[in-house]
Amino acid sequence: MMKPPYEHKTDKIAHQALMWIERLGLGLVTIATFFSLAHELARMWQAGMVGLGDLLQLFLYLEVFSMINSYFGTGKLPMRYPIYIAMVALARYLLLDMKEMTETHMLAVSAAILVLAISVLVMRFGHSRYPYEDIPEQKRDML
Repeated sequence: MMKPPYEHKTDKIAHQALMWIERLGLGLVTIATFFSLAHELARMWQAGMVGLGDLLQLFLYLEVFSMINSYFGTGKLPMRYPIYIAMVALARYLLLDMKEMTETHMLAVSAAILVLAISVLVMRFGHSRYPYEDIPEQKRDML
């Protein structure tokens, strides 16, 4: 006999409340990212030039939008997205602050990027080699 998705009415209410809080949070992150992107574009327009650091910053914003879009579309957040964001952020940090860094610091940041890249490869390999068994999808009630 199949168990009902919610044992108690309070479970359903709590689930729906948490879903709304989650959506509100993602909406706020989306709005904040949009305003940050607009501010960055205005700054580049006023400066009259676009540097490599600026382009990497724009990629960070696009990755955040992509991550939010993926979550709204599937209800899941692939761990690759935050890792990609971290890799681009570290690359931007390395490029912009290279003059003030010691050689050891540059190697440490580069090693961190390499570890993140390897972790993405391991995750991708694991997902293709050992796919998930059928995990019951949680129904997302759109209120």
